[in-house]
Amino acid sequence: MIINHPLLGPRDSAEFTYLGDAKLIDRPDAASENAAQEFYEYAYLRDNPAGWHKELWFHEAGDRSWLVVTRNTLTHEISKVELARDVARSRGRSK
Repeated sequence: MIINHPLLGPRDSAEFTYLGDAKLIDRPDAASENAAQEFYEYAYLRDNPAGWHKELWFHEAGDRSWLVVTRNTLTHEISKVELARDVARSRGRSK
């Protein structure tokens, strides 16, 4: 599978490590009244969708950047690749 890195161009997926659902960018607020339950759900309750899905990939054998890859889990077709920092910033996150 080829991942078209936004900065480096097409790269083999063997250069990357898959982390999981891109929803992991949205960490719960530790100061929340329900923080324990929110962190439990964040850490342990994951969807396993068939079809289009946003995933986190780490470019371990390259520039060590985090990417959000929109990929079809049935066909492995990739429709979009974004820097995770840009996705986080667009959601109002500073990290």
